[in-house]
Amino acid sequence: MPTNSRVWAYSLPATLLLMAPFDILASLAMDIYLPVVPAMPGILNTTTAVIQLTLSLYMVMLGVGQIVFGPMSDRIGRRPVLIGGAMLFATASFGLAASSTASMFMLFRFLQATGASAALVATFATVRDVYADRPESAVIYGLFSAMLSFVPALGPIAGAVIADGLGWRGIFATLGAVAVLALVNAVFRWHETRPVSAAISRRSILPIFKSFAFWTYTLGFSAAMGTFFVFFSTAPRVLIDGAGFSELTFSLAFATAAAAMVITTRFARKFVAKWGIPGSLARGMGMLLVGAALLSIGQIFGSASFLTFIVPMWLMAIGIVFAVSVTANGALKGFDDIAGTAVAFYFCIQSLITGVAGTLAVVTLRGDTAWPLVAYSSFMALLVLAALVLLRRQQRRV
Repeated sequence: MPTNSRVWAYSLPATLLLMAPFDILASLAMDIYLPVVPAMPGILNTTTAVIQLTLSLYMVMLGVGQIVFGPMSDRIGRRPVLIGGAMLFATASFGLAASSTASMFMLFRFLQATGASAALVATFATVRDVYADRPESAVIYGLFSAMLSFVPALGPIAGAVIADGLGWRGIFATLGAVAVLALVNAVFRWHETRPVSAAISRRSILPIFKSFAFWTYTLGFSAAMGTFFVFFSTAPRVLIDGAGFSELTFSLAFATAAAAMVITTRFARKFVAKWGIPGSLARGMGMLLVGAALLSIGQIFGSASFLTFIVPMWLMAIGIVFAVSVTANGALKGFDDIAGTAVAFYFCIQSLITGVAGTLAVVTLRGDTAWPLVAYSSFMALLVLAALVLLRRQQRRV
């Protein structure tokens, strides 16, 4: 598929330096101000429910917005969607810093999420355009996922430090300032990569939903990221309330799981080249099942501890990287001319599965035990492995 005439000729480190800030900012904005949330009702003269809504609103818009910006990036290009989204994110962040009422805060929070959603779609569509058939894609996707695992752990800490020195408004001003720096870099260096044929494409989106490969690899992505979501949701209660960890000790223990993902990412390209896309996803699901089995043993025969909860998560973290390194390429293959749209549905569906199924596991099972993590990761991993078997049979018949 021919791409735009402006060649993307950056090295992998240069590409990561250009793209990573948008990926990090979108996630960071979700939870960086958690340390000041208890004080926000009094500051903005509103209720706790309204402040909670600002958290939920961001998460919902981050996913739903991609359905709008995905097709838009296929029509008008990745660069204008990226630049426009970054500008909106930066402006909204400064607006949040200047807000004095709940209604203003809510409006700018909505706009911030909208900008983040646009930037994310354009970023991942560009990765697909440039690296779809290159092994570097595994490194990029894996590193992005590893960064997103660090952000929930480090974001609130950063927010607390900033708020202590600059006040709550400093949190959002900092987000805006970083977004401006990333925007300036993108204005000068982010070239258009949309396939030339996409400019005139009017291809239906129905093939996306009819593609069994799309659903198989999107489920794989949901299994991987949902596993980390459930881990993140249950770890504080398991380790702090159950095992008696201090907040600092908990943070360090939590960080080791993220570190396992980062280290694995370093070698992801080699594994993907050896195993292929289906093989890498299958092995990733296998690691989730092994980790779930060890969690079950620790839950039944032991007590909450670093050994019984965190060590099994190291194995699951490795599996997460194996999976997310290939799921995007597996899901989006064959949709180069509508890659933006396919990316949008890929992330939106993953967000819905993770949010609904992951939250259901935490709520219906004991959230202060390993059982929600065992249940979610086991069920999803087995579902994905079954889908891979069916996909292989389907492909053999074609």
